[in-house]
Amino acid sequence: MDRIRSIFWAVFVFVLLLFSPAKTEDEGVITALLAFMDKLAPGGAQITPNWGWNASSDPCTSKWVGITCDRDNKTVKKIVLERLNLSGTLDVGSVCKVSNLLVLSLSFNNVTGNVQPEISNCVRLTHLYLSGNRFSGDLPDSLAELPNVKRVVVSNNGFAGELPDFSGTTGLLTFLAQNNRFTGQIPGFNYRQLEDFSVANNDLSGPIPDDTGRFDASSFAGNPQLCGKQLPVTCPLKKKKHKSKLRDFLIYSGYVILGFVVVVLIALLLLKKKKQRHEDVKIDPSTKKSPESGGSSGSRNSRARSEFSITSVESGGISSSMVVLSSPVVNGLRFEDLLKAPAELIGRGKHGSLYRVKPDGGVGLVVKRIKDWKISRDEFKKRMQKIDQIKHPNVLPLVAYYSSKQEKLLVYEFQLNGSLFGLLHGSQNGQMFDWGGRLSVASSIAAALAFMHQELQADLIPHGNLKSSNILLKNNMEPCLSEYGLMARDHQDPNQTNNHTTITTFKADVYAFGVILLELLTGKPVQDDGSGLIKWVSSVVQEEWTVEVFDKALIVEGASEERMVGLLQVALKCINASPELRPTMGLLSYDDQPIGKGDTPLTVGITCKQKATEKKKETDKKI
Repeated sequence: MDRIRSIFWAVFVFVLLLFSPAKTEDEGVITALLAFMDKLAPGGAQITPNWGWNASSDPCTSKWVGITCDRDNKTVKKIVLERLNLSGTLDVGSVCKVSNLLVLSLSFNNVTGNVQPEISNCVRLTHLYLSGNRFSGDLPDSLAELPNVKRVVVSNNGFAGELPDFSGTTGLLTFLAQNNRFTGQIPGFNYRQLEDFSVANNDLSGPIPDDTGRFDASSFAGNPQLCGKQLPVTCPLKKKKHKSKLRDFLIYSGYVILGFVVVVLIALLLLKKKKQRHEDVKIDPSTKKSPESGGSSGSRNSRARSEFSITSVESGGISSSMVVLSSPVVNGLRFEDLLKAPAELIGRGKHGSLYRVKPDGGVGLVVKRIKDWKISRDEFKKRMQKIDQIKHPNVLPLVAYYSSKQEKLLVYEFQLNGSLFGLLHGSQNGQMFDWGGRLSVASSIAAALAFMHQELQADLIPHGNLKSSNILLKNNMEPCLSEYGLMARDHQDPNQTNNHTTITTFKADVYAFGVILLELLTGKPVQDDGSGLIKWVSSVVQEEWTVEVFDKALIVEGASEERMVGLLQVALKCINASPELRPTMGLLSYDDQPIGKGDTPLTVGITCKQKATEKKKETDKKI
């Protein structure tokens, strides 16, 4: 009987454990959360139905009000308790025991007390929202020590004392502290990085340290003792201490001598550069400056004669000449016409220089001058002819080319509307670039790349140098890829090896396309190979705060977050560290709906379904 009883109790305990709800979060964290809530809502009264917040349940699986956990429901990520009429105090010591906490928001309650210095223990905290409460006391300096903080909003409270110094905080994007009682001077902030900033309606004094002019008077108004160029009150000039005339004379004499030395050094440097550039551009005696001095619209009036320092006779005594392709744009164009036409240097890059020329009576042209490209004349000729045979409406056609031992020249039609880089980053007449426009550009680029990759796969000719400044805008603002196939064998993404196989060669273009997608989504310019932008996006996505990635202009516009996240996933696949794991351009999919132009399989780009490469017909299988 005893044995049967023992078996019964063992089975009972097993069943009890089996069907009891498991707690995913650590017991210590649950205890800390309950202590935090006990201070925040004294008495532990349930404020809303299904409140949770008790020791017999789990914050993640039992869905406590205001708690958001990670995707696996194992750890608390966010605590958002807004507009709940909470009237207690903030127990920083308890809440910071939630080791993975990213977001803490208590906005629009009646919380009193202060923020303790132990806030620095919330080492992973990125967002702190305390606005619309009755907090008082100092804002602790330790708040500026949080390594990952991005948003701090403490407006509409009773905080006093001096503001923390956030000058060493590298990731801060928002700081709103208006309508408090802060005193003293405004400390340092990284104003060039900040997106939102306000210290209006406090008791601050002294000069405004922001010298960028990004924030207007409304960010500083309501502080009578503040002065600066943004405010009606101008800061008084600092009085200079009177120094002896001898000391002033010695100082100014030193400046004069130093200036003379600098002028001499600059003159010598300019003379040296002038000799080096003599081959690039020779200035007509009637002009006062070289087109190199401008490189922008301001220098277009200079009448500079282009001299591309071309060797007219190749080895063997065979005369070289420019090859004009079948283009109605430059019918009858001669090499001599280019040499005689005024030239403007509009760019100089790693692979060569870019000139704008306009022959008499002809259309505007762009000449790409490449030096020291390790490719034979025959191979170069075959490559140019092959690229000329492949036509796509979103690929800028080559007009003419020239080849010598020392250099190569390629001629294109000049595009008045500039580049995608200029449109995206605000250098083109303030034109709006909304979500629909960006999606259309991405689709057109992908369609063009998919087509060119298929047609030139056997010849191993990818684009090779794809970036937003090489995507030009035609008269109808349609994007077109320029400089296709130039220096392709020398261009590699950071993860590519020296093995120039079909996979790695074309997957470098896929990587570059992914970087362009990130540029379209974030609105941030790309530097070098885009690795900095990729690291930033990856870190934000990893913290599960993906919305912070997107361009603020798209958020304000009301663009669909779901669709932007979908395009972001496409970009992340394209920039995979392993080239073999990146998709091919013809098999990318987005939103399961074709948004490319036309019905042909090779013009649907990033929205295409899988295409049969031989017959170019659409299949029913989705990729």
